[in-house]
Amino acid sequence: MIKADTIFKENIRKILDEGAWSEKARPKYKDGKTANSKYITGSFAEYDLSKGEFPITTLRPIPIKSAIKEVFWIYQDQTNDLEVLNEKYGVKYWNDWEVDNSGTIGERYGAIVKKHDMINKILKQLADNPWNRRNVLSLWDYEAFDQSGGLLPCAFQTMFDVRRVGETIYLDATLTQRSNDMLVAHHINAMQYVALQMMIAKHFGWQVGKFFYFVNNLHIYDNQFEQAKELLNRQGSDIKPRLVLNVPDKTNFFDIKPEDFELVNYHPTQPQLKFDLAI
Repeated sequence: MIKADTIFKENIRKILDEGAWSEKARPKYKDGKTANSKYITGSFAEYDLSKGEFPITTLRPIPIKSAIKEVFWIYQDQTNDLEVLNEKYGVKYWNDWEVDNSGTIGERYGAIVKKHDMINKILKQLADNPWNRRNVLSLWDYEAFDQSGGLLPCAFQTMFDVRRVGETIYLDATLTQRSNDMLVAHHINAMQYVALQMMIAKHFGWQVGKFFYFVNNLHIYDNQFEQAKELLNRQGSDIKPRLVLNVPDKTNFFDIKPEDFELVNYHPTQPQLKFDLAI
């Protein structure tokens, strides 16, 4: 098995065997029932992208194309407008989190990026001094949360660091997530932020280095236990999948497009499993 599959199975076993039960759970299933879960606190993983270690499981297919489009919606378009996500990218799963028929997800995600001009600021910081230690993107904005309803950001903080090894400059990234649905969203979120890391690295002509992934509350919902057991029985592929960004070095961040990404050597185990989302 590849590294991501080994980590995936270890987390599933730990949650099922050692996890605590949620109390006063906020999420609901679409039938209105409370979405309880078992969870562990403090999950950490490290992947060396430069060595072909990518955080994507082959134990089931991961819909990476729509996930990457969501990154563009947040960090290029910098909007919370669902029409942009629906019409420009054909991605509709965020519609379940629309706030008060506003056509938006509230003052969240892309709206916060735009409010603080985050991408331009971080690109300037990296251009002025690549080795500075202040390259932080934080979507946690209490003032914005007070302005509207909406799902609070799950993957809420990303940090970037530059390393020189010989003549090669690498961009490392750390993703911090407050809460994560292990079976549905874990590898989706990780690969989204690897894509963002690759976009910033390409902007400067650097190589991608390491990706560090910390999840505070990693959980499996109570209607997913059978799927979890099925995943534990699968072997996955021994071939390492890779995400490739097919643009020249020093392509401007805002000129990169979703179709420039290609997932190669990806041979996930079939069939796909069905999951009912908790809203």
